[in-house]
Amino acid sequence: MSLELAETVLAPARSAESEASRPPAPRKRPVVALTAAATLVTLLLAWTVAAHFQLVSALFLPSPLAVGKAFLTVARDGFVDATLWQHLSASLARVFAALVGATAIAVPIGFAIGASRIGRGIFDPIIEFLRPIPPLAYLPLVIIWFGIGEPSKILIIGVAMLAPIVISTAAGVKGVDPDRLNAARSLGATRGQLLRHVVLPSALPSILTGIRIALGAGWSTLVAAELVAASRGLGFMIQSAAQFLVTDVVLMGILVIAAVAFALEATLRWIERRLVPWAGKA
Repeated sequence: MSLELAETVLAPARSAESEASRPPAPRKRPVVALTAAATLVTLLLAWTVAAHFQLVSALFLPSPLAVGKAFLTVARDGFVDATLWQHLSASLARVFAALVGATAIAVPIGFAIGASRIGRGIFDPIIEFLRPIPPLAYLPLVIIWFGIGEPSKILIIGVAMLAPIVISTAAGVKGVDPDRLNAARSLGATRGQLLRHVVLPSALPSILTGIRIALGAGWSTLVAAELVAASRGLGFMIQSAAQFLVTDVVLMGILVIAAVAFALEATLRWIERRLVPWAGKA
């Protein structure tokens, strides 16, 4: 099969090139950004007013200034024998280890479900069984099987990430344009070339979307995972602070988790725009 002709027919980026010739659509990002900024400022002002006039006891709702001081104190002096960076790095290591493992397992399973009836019959019941179970439900079983070390924490987070990636990958594989597949076959493409040059590029936007959803699920599972005899981590820090009613550290930890999750989401969106610029433009 001629490489030039195959790439002309198979590359999904062709739609992106056609879009480049069209007049640019009006930019709406400044409006969205301004609205989001105004919302955040409004919430911060409401929080400040409530704390200043003691509408809620400082034990339950410390002021933004107190939370900011807690951030500086924990970053400099630490909390429960570790600095903020050490807690953050421990949590990030667990989440990314789980994400890599879940992606390596989930993407092939998603391809099997989307491309094969036999694969769907084997894996779909397993995924549908795991998907609705909250992590805390299988936490005791994981401890019994794998102990209280790092593997059990990573496994809990990884299982929470598995289903979103599998489902998104399977949906992407099923959604491949049949005309593109037939065009590639008419050029003599083998099954391996179909998977590499047609199915994978077409399914890649869905795979990346699944990874984004899975990363959010992993962060939400982090606190439960770090309940398992952890000595460092944002979830462990929040739980330790809650036991001693150190509410400013609890709020600070929650805000750090939210900020890191937002940064990771923005990074994944940037990667998605670079890897699959044709997504949503067909």
